[in-house]
Amino acid sequence: MALKGLDIFKLTPKTNCKDCGNPTCMAFAMKVAQGAVELDKCPHLSDDVKAQLGDATAPPMKKIEVGSGDDKFTLGGETVLFRHDKTFVSKNFFATWVCEGCFDGKLPLIEKVDYDRLGERMYVEFLNVVFTGDVEKYKELVAKAAKTGRGIILDVGDLDAAKAVIDAAGSRVILNGANASNYEAFSALATEKNAVLGVSGASLDELYDTVAALEKLGNKNLVLDVTGDTVKATFANAVQLRRAALKDNDRTFGYPSIVNLHKIAQGDANMQTALASLFVLKYGSIIIMDEMEYSQALPLYGLRQNIYTDPQKPMKVEPGIYPLGGADENSVCVTTVDFALTYFVVSGELERSGVPLNLLISDAGGYSVLTAWAAGKLSAGSIAKFFAEFEIESKIKSRTLVIPGKVAVLKGEIEEKLAGWKVVVAPNEAVELVKFFREFKA
Repeated sequence: MALKGLDIFKLTPKTNCKDCGNPTCMAFAMKVAQGAVELDKCPHLSDDVKAQLGDATAPPMKKIEVGSGDDKFTLGGETVLFRHDKTFVSKNFFATWVCEGCFDGKLPLIEKVDYDRLGERMYVEFLNVVFTGDVEKYKELVAKAAKTGRGIILDVGDLDAAKAVIDAAGSRVILNGANASNYEAFSALATEKNAVLGVSGASLDELYDTVAALEKLGNKNLVLDVTGDTVKATFANAVQLRRAALKDNDRTFGYPSIVNLHKIAQGDANMQTALASLFVLKYGSIIIMDEMEYSQALPLYGLRQNIYTDPQKPMKVEPGIYPLGGADENSVCVTTVDFALTYFVVSGELERSGVPLNLLISDAGGYSVLTAWAAGKLSAGSIAKFFAEFEIESKIKSRTLVIPGKVAVLKGEIEEKLAGWKVVVAPNEAVELVKFFREFKA
């Protein structure tokens, strides 16, 4: 059972310092109990007290790190079942299923899906490397997979094969092969090599007993493979594990999960894309697919970014100059806010027009056009400040600026602030921008 703030306060040294960012130890203890801060923020807690409080104050789902330092993937740490309750903590990752005969063919697809969206790199984070019986060929395959820089999931139930290849997998490795019949030997190997251990079971009861046995051995560095024989069984497993950990506070099931879509929808790319979107929400920590083509990646990574972004913090694009359609220093300038949805809608229509344009994005707090204007985040002053900070006049020779139609009221004020600039009011709706710019004459 989780400790209350008073229970934690009784174990903290009464220093009344501000090292933890709180004026009193009671305030710190209350925040720890609420999950707002971590125990490590107090420099005066002894190791014994941290050990005593650690499990009780930890999230019901354990946070697992694959790798170490900056070169790591973080899974789990979840505290709620639904994003609107609070926020999800650790985004899910996507993996591609590779084998001895298919790796070379899939590698170009894997490398193609690697791009940046709103400051987040979107790429295939893991390769699920399958053992098919030949240890030497498997070792070669694992070494080739490790060279891609991705995390490696060793999909192997043979202990000798696992021992032979685990060193070749690199530091970010999940040894996914433990079950009721071999968990002791696999746990020993994973612990020795500092690898995360993947655990599966023929049923949830068997999986539960195996995890409990592994915890008795002292191994809590686990991920649970919830893949069943069918889509229905896999979905039920994923949901029941999360509910048991978060709602019933049963920490035996409080670990991240693996969902292997190759096993339940092999060869059906459309079905796998649909199921991947389902398990982004409910509740796959690592989702394994046959392959990840660019057409699949864009909607899946976009969905993940929406779900695993704090709903109280709007998604924003970085302020700056975004040349579109081959724009150069002589191209007309268009400005709008930094709200991600506005940026993608507007930039898409501007590119569709085929007219070279410089899209200028200023800091508007992540708000939409009218909200930013009402809040004072989008004004003649803020635009003039942006022009000065980014040295627009020295970088761009054009002196025509197109502003959003919904803030036409700013036209005169902007012209006063930006001497020598001609300010033009665009249509109210983004869909009208294509026709507007095709007919526009600066």
